[in-house]
Amino acid sequence: MTQVLIVDDHAIVRRGLKQILQDVPDITNIGEAKDGKEVMEQVRAVAWDLVMLDLTLPDKNGIEVLKEIKREFPKTPVLVLSMLPEDQYGLSVLKAGASGYLAKESAPEELVAAIRKVLRGGKYISLSLAEHLAFDLGPGVEKPLHETLSEREFQVMCMLASGKTNSQVADQLAISVKTVSTYRARILEKMKMRTNAELTNYAIRHKLVQ
Repeated sequence: MTQVLIVDDHAIVRRGLKQILQDVPDITNIGEAKDGKEVMEQVRAVAWDLVMLDLTLPDKNGIEVLKEIKREFPKTPVLVLSMLPEDQYGLSVLKAGASGYLAKESAPEELVAAIRKVLRGGKYISLSLAEHLAFDLGPGVEKPLHETLSEREFQVMCMLASGKTNSQVADQLAISVKTVSTYRARILEKMKMRTNAELTNYAIRHKLVQ
């Protein structure tokens, strides 16, 4: 019996994914969660064979939820399914412990193939992401400025670039405003910028925020 948990804040997306999975013979139990709180409740209550996780959740950052799952249940595979650009987020989620990254616009057949590969213990990345990673690891390649940031710095940068204040970032990440200010200063230094407006322009240009 294979049990899969679908995590997405949109009911219509969860329903569509559930319909796809219901056609896969060996998947016998499909659960749903709409936010980070429900995810953790579900993974603590049921031994899921796979968690399909969206990165955009209403209460927590998806990468933080991924890390929390892997901290408590390191053997539970997580397949990230997101609308966010894979060339910007794919490497981050793989480093955070995901077993794969798939764009939401992928065909149902590719989703099923990704699920089967992850359930067999493999890693799934698309051809385009594999090419990006190969290019990124090549000699002499000048990386974009945001790739010099740590995962936490990148997360704070995206939140600031999307218009959140230091206090809002602090509340969402459960850290102090002073810590956010320290991150902001470090980010601006690494990005060679002076203001949040510059961060916003950069993030929009590189499709890091919508």
